[in-house]
Amino acid sequence: MKRLIAIAAAGCVLLTAGCGQRAPSADEGGGAGGPSSFAERAVPAPAPGEPTAGPDGAALPAPGGPAPLSADGRTSGTQPNAAAPVPTPAPAPAQSVPAPEPAKPNAKAEKPRQRGPAKPEPKAPAVSVQKSQSSAAKKLSLSELRAKYPEAFKVSGASKERNVALTFDDGPDDRFTPQVLDVLKAHGVKATFFLLGKRAEEHPDIVRRIVREGHAIGNHSYRHPQFPKLTVDQFAQEIEQTEEVLNRLTGYRPKLLRPPYGAIDEEQLQWAKSRGYMIVNWNVDSLDWKNLGEQQVSGNILGHAKAGSIVLQHSAGGDKQDLSGTVKALPGIIAKLREQGYGLVTVPELLHLSKSK
Repeated sequence: MKRLIAIAAAGCVLLTAGCGQRAPSADEGGGAGGPSSFAERAVPAPAPGEPTAGPDGAALPAPGGPAPLSADGRTSGTQPNAAAPVPTPAPAPAQSVPAPEPAKPNAKAEKPRQRGPAKPEPKAPAVSVQKSQSSAAKKLSLSELRAKYPEAFKVSGASKERNVALTFDDGPDDRFTPQVLDVLKAHGVKATFFLLGKRAEEHPDIVRRIVREGHAIGNHSYRHPQFPKLTVDQFAQEIEQTEEVLNRLTGYRPKLLRPPYGAIDEEQLQWAKSRGYMIVNWNVDSLDWKNLGEQQVSGNILGHAKAGSIVLQHSAGGDKQDLSGTVKALPGIIAKLREQGYGLVTVPELLHLSKSK
């Protein structure tokens, strides 16, 4: 009987040494919600000879267990005083990896590191290319054009001569142009009329009267467009078509060319210069196209006129334009300029050039 009890006790000790620890209670995770088997919580068994915790938590000496198997499968006998080989630890259970937290909306994303060789910086274009692009994009102002082409673009005459040139744009018409001609004739004044080709075709008799009474004629385009908005070919057509009309009515091709609104670009100016035209703008503006009254028109002219001035007025306009202020102001302007010692001449006389090309 004692021998059976000793054998049973030895078997329990061996069982405890193989498991490495006692089974957990429900409070320690062995119940609901805890691991379902020892494999999920198992830790490597200690080697024989190391202390092992018993059921009551006390350390127990490792008994001489069954002898390890030899290479031929036989037991090598019990070796109570020899250290048994350390068994291979069981693999640790896989641990679940927590899901990454979503990125915060305001968090700045890290810039990914650049892999591979860095890309070379783009090279700046050659200086010659930059200059050519800059030159192509730049448009000269009217003052810059006058400075660049002084022999082909005028706004006034010589200041050493006390002369003033009165000029009238946008005619002829049968309403205001005859009235302006009447005033000029009454005071013995010669002026310059920049005519539209289309209106010249509509009022040929008035064109002939202008020439007959000794006034100069200039080309003011055919339909009064803004030249900078036209191609050079379109610009040329406006000028050449008007030139043909005026030549037919006056007997000569006018040398004077005044762009509508005084606006022209460099390429157009070069075209006109190469064909013998002189661009003529003004340095005194009556602003009569704003339907101003007599006193305002007079003040705008007399307050700015000086030796060599070219004065801008109009002898025709749109259907709703009222140029009666120009007609009424003209006698007083002529008288006042003469009183100040100015001679009233045509633009060809002021600039000392021919009226025709």
